[in-house]
Amino acid sequence: MPRKILIVAATTGYQTRIFEETAKQIGFEVVMATDRCRHLEDPWQDGALPVRFHQPDAGVETLSHLDARPDGILAIGDKPTVLAAATAEQLGLPFHPREAVEACRNKFLARERFLAAGLNVPYYYRVSLDMEVGEAARCARFPCVLKPLGLSGSRGVIRAEDEFDFIQAFERIRSILEQRDIVRLDEEQDRYIQVESYIPGREYAIEGLVAGGQLRVLAVFDKPDELEGPYFEETIYVTPSRASAEIQADLIQTTQRAVTALGLTHGPVHAEMRHNAEGTWMLEMAARPIGGLCARSLRFDGGKSLEEVLLRFAVGDDAGSLRREPCASGVMMIPIPKSGIFDSYSGLEEAAAVPSIEDVIVTAKKGQKLQQLPEGSSYLGFIFARANSPAEVEAALRDSHSRLRFQIMTELPSARI
Repeated sequence: MPRKILIVAATTGYQTRIFEETAKQIGFEVVMATDRCRHLEDPWQDGALPVRFHQPDAGVETLSHLDARPDGILAIGDKPTVLAAATAEQLGLPFHPREAVEACRNKFLARERFLAAGLNVPYYYRVSLDMEVGEAARCARFPCVLKPLGLSGSRGVIRAEDEFDFIQAFERIRSILEQRDIVRLDEEQDRYIQVESYIPGREYAIEGLVAGGQLRVLAVFDKPDELEGPYFEETIYVTPSRASAEIQADLIQTTQRAVTALGLTHGPVHAEMRHNAEGTWMLEMAARPIGGLCARSLRFDGGKSLEEVLLRFAVGDDAGSLRREPCASGVMMIPIPKSGIFDSYSGLEEAAAVPSIEDVIVTAKKGQKLQQLPEGSSYLGFIFARANSPAEVEAALRDSHSRLRFQIMTELPSARI
């Protein structure tokens, strides 16, 4: 009998169809649970069960009555993780505990656990959206960073140099958190803004698997761009890291300590951190794989994709001897140069022809509304490269990007009648 995998994912996420297709290619029976419209009859033709990620208890009720118990469960993206954890507990499947996943999705709870575990933690406090902004600013230590508790991908994250910046940033984040797509979820964490002292240093990311609470590192990524603010748009990931062996060891050790502090036990993790003279500072830990199409930057023994590795791990395969390919690789998340309406692009053939470039994918669609950070949460597309060294990968990604041209029209304000 084929093994059955339950995938909990957003209907329109970049990764959803890739994981579904990969699971079928390796012979798994796939059950999809997505946030699709429950009033339409299978609009995506994938047989997905309709769930609401912000109502995990109701979702568990739906997923606990499958015809047959799945062999494993996998969550794709931040929002599905709580439902996946609760369902795994109900069905007796290995996954991270719900409480640990909830801490990952709430920056304040994560900071509290890191502090209790003795990790490097910046000065921080959380502020209710209802608090008078001047009062909120009086406790800040500048420069500081303001961030929503529950959003990801640097959405709403703003650096402030002084009280004036603080007030502007606070109001801007409050406006983001009052948008309909966030308010309708009615999550308590979206009623707060976290304030943290700014952490200088180089930024890194670790992709890993946790089994029995022990971290298995799949890749250490450099983020070669200086992410100093006022916004923190991620662009380039390159692996293997060019950091010293001592720094990489500290990054990995800190990530393991963060895994333990949060109580993560089984499944993928994606961690982001900074390193400076004082050591490693954990920024965020997510109980899910790297986002977007970035997983394409990783390959393992026999050409296995990250998707295949995670799917097999979810149903019980041992990943103990897994090794990343020997060459360097990387991805560029193509940034949005300005807000507006996407019209067209050019230079794709030239960008794809750059030596060491494997693929250039533009995911933005004509007529799509684009928003820069801090309001935005998407990219124009992705560029992938492989070469003998990390320096060659980074150079190829930058060269390829420089050959692309995007036409973005200014959005006209709606006429009032």
